[in-house]
Amino acid sequence: MPWNERLRRRIKLRDLDILMAVIAAGGMGKAVGRLNMSQSAISKAVADLEHTLGVRLLDRSRKGVEPTPCGYALVQRGAIVFDELRQSVADIDFLSDPTAGELRIGTTEPLAAAIISPVIDRLVRQHPLMSFHVITGDTGTLYQQLAVRNVDFMLARISHEVAEEHSSDILFRSASVIVAGVRNPLTRRRKIALSDLMNEPLVLAPLDSNFGMLQADVFRACGLAPPRLTVSSVSTNLRNELLSNGRFLSVLPGFSLRVPRRHPWLRALPVELPDTRMPVAIVTLKNRSSSPLARLFIERLHAFTKPLAQGK
Repeated sequence: MPWNERLRRRIKLRDLDILMAVIAAGGMGKAVGRLNMSQSAISKAVADLEHTLGVRLLDRSRKGVEPTPCGYALVQRGAIVFDELRQSVADIDFLSDPTAGELRIGTTEPLAAAIISPVIDRLVRQHPLMSFHVITGDTGTLYQQLAVRNVDFMLARISHEVAEEHSSDILFRSASVIVAGVRNPLTRRRKIALSDLMNEPLVLAPLDSNFGMLQADVFRACGLAPPRLTVSSVSTNLRNELLSNGRFLSVLPGFSLRVPRRHPWLRALPVELPDTRMPVAIVTLKNRSSSPLARLFIERLHAFTKPLAQGK
């Protein structure tokens, strides 16, 4: 099936968009409301696309539709086409008015609070028409969001190696610290062994989550088994509330105590840990162009995190 003038003229973005909507909805009837079209018009658009390509794109059954291997290949590339078109429209908007634009960012909760939040605040103060959509989750979830192009880039703590389809831009490296509320009596001690804390009440992320595994690795690096958790939760608000009460301990990335402001109610305990520093990086897709607003935001991220990169 050579790419030629006939195919170029006959493949319509509208038909491709309809096919993608049908697959996402799981059926032509289910896509009627989403597309605001009749089922017969949807069926004709899909049939026209199949006729143009000379292959079946959908397997139809009473339960709905599933993409054939050919259909799956088409919608995978189609998602890239529509993403690039969206990016081009955003680029035109930015070029028309550099003070406006929309950016979609994926990041973790600690990085959202410590780094993404102050950078957004500074940009919006200068350019009130800019808008941001921030998706938070663990690293695994963020990679999925990046793969399907729901975010323009992600900011997260990563392993030293990234997948072939990704590019990483390391901002700084951050170690983990053991933290407690200022009312916890452990904050008055000058030196603590991690083994002395195994029976303390701990609030950590679930150990089967990405961040939970990073927290557990702190104990493994000291030759200890992951501790029994008193509270297992991904809720930042719950963790902070328990820490502020003065009884609970947790494991946090060190940067979260330094930016955007120091936390007067939180202290890093004097626990000697092995080098647990991990890169905090901006991750993008190699085959995806960045918008002007994304490039501007990344420049601001570098400027904001420069003290962390210098170890100050």
